[in-house]
Formats: sequence, structure tokens, C-alpha cells
Amino acid sequence: MTRRTVGETLAHRLYAAEAAVDAALAAAARLAAELPVARAGAMVSAVTGQRAFDGAAGAVSALVQARSQLVRTHGVLAAVARKLKLDDLAVGPVDKPEDDPPIGGGVSRRKPVEPW
Repeated sequence: MTRRTVGETLAHRLYAAEAAVDAALAAAARLAAELPVARAGAMVSAVTGQRAFDGAAGAVSALVQARSQLVRTHGVLAAVARKLKLDDLAVGPVDKPEDDPPIGGGVSRRKPVEPW
């Protein structure tokens, strides 16, 4: 295996892990948001189901922490790739909000400057 092949494999795995955590975080957040609506709709007291609220909030918090760890991992792997001259490796959406013009084929998010 070449360094490039290893880098490409890691880039794919990292992107897949980031996407999976983002999807899980979004699903857990939707569940947490629906709990008070369901409680009100069922006309039960605020005490009812509090452990479910706590569990959903804990899951969201844990997923945010997992995402933070993956972002940290992303940064470390990007630094290693630069050191090994593999910094052109990228998988998935590569445009970042601060990239203007976009480097990965996306659309510029910056509004045109209007004349005085």
C-alpha cells in the first residue's frame, strides 16, 4: 500500500464517520425536540417522562462530544497529510464557509458588495 492509498482510505473513513455522527446528532436532536410536544399532546404532567428527556439530552451531548473528537481527528490527519505532501486528498464536501471562492466546486456564499 502506498501512502497515497492509505491517505485516501483514511479520508473516506473519516468523512463517513463525520457524516454518520452528524446524522445521528440530527436524529437525536429531533427526538429531543419532539419530547415536549409529545408530552403536551398527551396531556401528562411535566414529571412524566423526565428520564426520557434526560436520556435524549444526554445522547445529544454525547454526540456533540463525539463530533468534537472527530473534528480534532480531522485536524490531526490534515496536518499529517500536509507533512507527507498529501494535502490534496479530500473526500466529500470540501468547501468550507471561509472558502471564497469555493475550492471544491461549490457556490460562493458571499454576497456581492453593493456600490455606495
